[in-house]
Amino acid sequence: MIMGLLEIKYCPGSLAEGFTTYSAAFLRRMFDNKQVSHILPYDTPQVNEADAEKFMENRKRISISGVQEKMSLLLSKNKLRLTEEGEQGTYILKPIPRDLKKVNQVPANEHLTMQIAAQVYGINTAENGIIFFKNGSPAYITRRFDVKPDGTNWGKEDFATLAGRTKDNAGADFKYTYSYEAAAALIRQFVPAWRVEIEKYFILVVFNYLFLNGDAHLKNFSLLESENGDYFLSPAYDLVNTRLHVSDTDFALDKGLFEDDFESETFKKTFHRGRQDFTAFAQRIGVAENRIEKLLEPFLSKQDKVETLVNASFLSTPNKRGYLMEYGSRRNRLIK
Repeated sequence: MIMGLLEIKYCPGSLAEGFTTYSAAFLRRMFDNKQVSHILPYDTPQVNEADAEKFMENRKRISISGVQEKMSLLLSKNKLRLTEEGEQGTYILKPIPRDLKKVNQVPANEHLTMQIAAQVYGINTAENGIIFFKNGSPAYITRRFDVKPDGTNWGKEDFATLAGRTKDNAGADFKYTYSYEAAAALIRQFVPAWRVEIEKYFILVVFNYLFLNGDAHLKNFSLLESENGDYFLSPAYDLVNTRLHVSDTDFALDKGLFEDDFESETFKKTFHRGRQDFTAFAQRIGVAENRIEKLLEPFLSKQDKVETLVNASFLSTPNKRGYLMEYGSRRNRLIK
């Protein structure tokens, strides 16, 4: 796959304008101030057989679940490299996947969606960026938040595990057969400071709806161990506008927002969830009544910032238009 390196005008990490590589601010957050290149020291597996063998071996060792291929990297001095047997990776690399529409747009899509979550809405996200193979093919890179500085791991439990759901006891779609209301109950059950974390969860559910993340299933929400040994909602990860690549439903979980058949007046008229539904959802999961409007307001008013990041992103021009169009449609639903 011969692509050639893009001319870069925005930081491939923060999307800040005026950079031809990673900005100093991004290097500080992502790579502890090391001068890491935005170009990997590898060809894509399709181009170089020797590198392909390294990637195949690496994939056998990585334990991160999910359908998309992921590779484990670590930082050695100022260079990223694939981990070898017995080594703890601190970064995850996700190259262009297979079997989707517009596959070459997936890394830019995930990077953009994660940046919007962090920069526009203040959602705590895993540090992430775009990085390029030597032939110019893009990949998504993210820093693992479950690895301590000494190389050991923080405790981390995804919501499927917390709910006791596996392929054996709940079928092949075990991570999808649930509701977001029931998932919120897991936070109340396992998190001492649940009133704080439930607001973060609510914001994340609204964000996923607004930005068409149709793959926000139980394994894409996790609790993470704190230094005190209790648990809190982990940084957000795997945020992507799936509608650019597949024709999916409004919600990843098959029951949607509610555990029962609740229908707002808006839903009865339009068959789409809107502001009334998310207000009712917030009430049901335990968000304080006087906080609901305050939490929803940024999603109704920050479209200019969203547009700025979309235009700075590494999506192609047609897909920038598609991304903004879908976002605008969902935002209109939230206003009503």
